Amino acid sequence: MPEADANREPSPPRPWSMLRTFHVAVDWCEPLVEWIIRICGWSAILFVFAIFFFVFREGSEMLLGGLDLKEFFTSPNWRPDSVVRPQYGILALLAGTISVTGLAMLIAVPLGLGAAVYVAEFAGPRSKETLKVVIELLAAIPSVVWGFIGYMVLGPIIIWATGAPVGINVLNGGIILALMSVPIIVSVSEDALRAVPDSYREAALALGASRWEIVSRVLFPAAKNGLLAAVLLGVGRAIGETMAVLMATGHAVQIPHSLLDPVRTLTATIAAELGETVSGEEHYGVLFVIGIVLFAIAFVVNLTADLVVKGIRGEKHD
Repeated sequence: MPEADANREPSPPRPWSMLRTFHVAVDWCEPLVEWIIRICGWSAILFVFAIFFFVFREGSEMLLGGLDLKEFFTSPNWRPDSVVRPQYGILALLAGTISVTGLAMLIAVPLGLGAAVYVAEFAGPRSKETLKVVIELLAAIPSVVWGFIGYMVLGPIIIWATGAPVGINVLNGGIILALMSVPIIVSVSEDALRAVPDSYREAALALGASRWEIVSRVLFPAAKNGLLAAVLLGVGRAIGETMAVLMATGHAVQIPHSLLDPVRTLTATIAAELGETVSGEEHYGVLFVIGIVLFAIAFVVNLTADLVVKGIRGEKHD
């Protein structure tokens, strides 16, 4: 037997197959794919810093020396084209932004949370699928179309209902922004409510709780983080909106004293005036300073949300 094994011819090498080629290629490409995934993970942070660097670079000259910051934040006078002395006060623009966003959230948050509760807990299977499709279609409407609706449809209704001289004002912009913010609030809130374990619902039912008691005393406390995230995403949607508020708020630089006053927002000011300025001029730099202010507002909103969420989690652990 040993002599027979010694005289046996060696077996030929296995032929090269496509499967082996694929496995070798995967082994070689795996580190590259891993680095691509890492880059994708860090890309959002890199893009945010790149955008902030660009905006700060363009507005740094005015922000660090060429602009009276006290007048900038406390004056309601925005007259960049004044021949005597240009005035760059954003108090009226801030008031317009806060008033329109605040009204939009007063409308959108109850409406969005209520719709999310109905879709997640009360609607039947067919109604639920229909409502989801409608909500997604509502979110897909372009902002310029919402602006047309505010200008051509909602404006005359406001004039007829209130007797206001113009129909494009804080009320118009707030309603339009609320309708634009509702889809994202509904979508995120529904996911948060459906993520609550069914054992919570079953335990509440076993204790004799009604459906409303289950929603208010079980689901809402358990889904606090997700509901807060939904509301803050709606706030971000409202603050960052440009075209719809440009068309629906009247674009008047003044501090509003009622819901029927026309206003102008920070984002609408940048959109309307940036194309008319010359790069490097004073007016051009001030518009980028407004962009920095919007970045700061977004940072404060996100930081507040993070602190609130951490506080909620800390209470749960305690």
